[in-house]
Amino acid sequence: MRDQRPTKPPTKKTAYSDQVGAQADRKIRARRRGEPSIWVGFGMAGMIGWSVTVPVVAFALLGLWLDKHYPGPHSWTLALLAAGLVLGCWNAWRWVDKQDKAMREEQEDKDE
Repeated sequence: MRDQRPTKPPTKKTAYSDQVGAQADRKIRARRRGEPSIWVGFGMAGMIGWSVTVPVVAFALLGLWLDKHYPGPHSWTLALLAAGLVLGCWNAWRWVDKQDKAMREEQEDKDE
């Protein structure tokens, strides 16, 4: 016959000890991997910078060309410069968000 003792729900102590154990495991894995060098940070900053700079410059050059060949009452350069800035910032945000999601998924996979 089966034991009819009531099972206890997990206590806060158990949940806390699980969190502490998971945190210790993360620290051990981080030490094995080593700290990322400063060049990794510069590389990420460079990627973000280029993802904003390239559309801004490209759109500004297109605006200059349009102003030269199709002059009008409004400046194509300023309008396209603003559009390039918006596109570049959106592109940078999308890239950073993608990297953040990848890091979180990697962290969740390691925690399991």
